[in-house]
Amino acid sequence: MNALVQSLAALSGLRDRDALDAALVRLVISSSEGAVHSATLVRVVGEGDDRRCLVQARLDAGQTQVSRDLLWTDWTTLPHVSDFPLRQLAVDRARAVHAETAPYTGVIPLLTAQGTWGLLEFGTEQPLSAAMLDLVEGILLTYNNLLGLLDYGEKDALTELLNRKTFDGAFFKATAEQHGDELPDGGERRHPHPDAGVWLAVLDIDHFKRVNDTYGHLIGDEVLLLLARLMRSSFRFHDQLYRFGGEEFVVLMRCDSAEHASQALERLREKVQAYAFPQVGTITVSIGFSVLLPHDTPSGAFGRADKAVYHAKEHGRNQVCSYQGLVASGDLVEQVAEGMDVDLF
Repeated sequence: MNALVQSLAALSGLRDRDALDAALVRLVISSSEGAVHSATLVRVVGEGDDRRCLVQARLDAGQTQVSRDLLWTDWTTLPHVSDFPLRQLAVDRARAVHAETAPYTGVIPLLTAQGTWGLLEFGTEQPLSAAMLDLVEGILLTYNNLLGLLDYGEKDALTELLNRKTFDGAFFKATAEQHGDELPDGGERRHPHPDAGVWLAVLDIDHFKRVNDTYGHLIGDEVLLLLARLMRSSFRFHDQLYRFGGEEFVVLMRCDSAEHASQALERLREKVQAYAFPQVGTITVSIGFSVLLPHDTPSGAFGRADKAVYHAKEHGRNQVCSYQGLVASGDLVEQVAEGMDVDLF
């Protein structure tokens, strides 16, 4: 019991989500007294009949290396939840389910007010005792509560997008994985396209001060909230969306090419322009983006994208501009990293 308490205390001190996921599956196996021989944490992505399984952490007893799917795995290669009858049953019933015959697989859903977001699947040689199942469910509840606390500290209170203080860590992880400095545990590096990379986009609402001055800050807040919803519906599950403050938003996204990044941002721009915001009517956004470079810094990448936003605003607004494209066309002079000093706060 002392070992379990110490493990739970260590779990509560983790702030990196990948480390927290890995610690969960390790703890489920180590605390089961040999009853659990495998543990898999699955994230349920998508909606309805197109819900799919992304493995966030998997471990077999006796192993030390935790494996997982790469976050940017092609959506179409992920298996459907319906491909796994027990997983589907756990989602449908929103409670733990177990196989009646060997192999004795069990699945416990992780729930929020919006439904099932994940699953813990574990394998055993014999059905778990009631006491052992209670222990596993207690560990999982602790894990889910810790995630809730992380979300509370890492998300913008109004829009529920990620906030500024979480950006640097995600940025450096993205650059490390993009340029080969670091691989996820058990991960396999895959570049489906030679130009694949990570892009940073900065989005700014056009004439937002006019909205606040004309309609008041409550309506302005509603515009921000609705824009955040449009962003969530426009990007993929692994794209990271931030509100940096005021009317400024940031996107970190992995794409096969600059063209694909531009197309994704253009789709968002068009969706925002076509949306009828209550009382306000039409809102437009100006967007600038830049690819992340080797040994990049948050301020350097943000500064490049911000220059592209400024160019968009100075040349008509309501458009998407690529920093590298503007440099290539001669419309911008490429910035020197040492001379760039951008305040992100």
